[in-house]
Amino acid sequence: MTRPPRVVHLDDIEAIPGPGTLTWHPVRAHLGLRAFGTNAYTASKVGDDVVEPHDENPDLAHEELYFVARGRATFTLDGETVDAPAGTYVFVPDPATHRHAVAQEPGTTVLSFGGPPTFEPSAWEWMFRAVALADSDPAAAREIVQDGLDKHPESPGLHVALARVRLSEGDEAGARAALADAIERQAEVEEYVRQDAALGRLL
Repeated sequence: MTRPPRVVHLDDIEAIPGPGTLTWHPVRAHLGLRAFGTNAYTASKVGDDVVEPHDENPDLAHEELYFVARGRATFTLDGETVDAPAGTYVFVPDPATHRHAVAQEPGTTVLSFGGPPTFEPSAWEWMFRAVALADSDPAAAREIVQDGLDKHPESPGLHVALARVRLSEGDEAGARAALADAIERQAEVEEYVRQDAALGRLL
């Protein structure tokens, strides 16, 4: 059964007090999200918890990512303190890491995301990064493409990115070969390539 998209403002999600001075917004439960865990924590005053002191269940082996969406927080990770103003990500890959965060400004809000490290990233992540660097740093772009192709060898987009890198390196024949590989894998790629100012002339 197809589920429709849902849109909700954080402030409209139920605010549950505790444990301690923490205020928890059950984002995952509210949205019915199944792909990963996510919640939000808000602090009405300085010194309130925005991440309760804890480590993660080693049997679940969840990685956790925190994002300070508003205000400012101080994280303590295995005894080391980290200043985290709004816009800061804090990644905790080891479930055994003890973590805690308190608000340094009223209204501080921290978002959390967690789950087992089983996610398979899409090939477009490598493609977009490589194409952006193709002219300014072809060597770095080539490394990114190769890393992507190691994981997604059949990706048409990564073969297009490889063509772009080869063209920047002056290897026009290699670029044409990579484009041919991409189009063989997905014929629709040809129309995309024709609209690209750098690659379109190679067809």
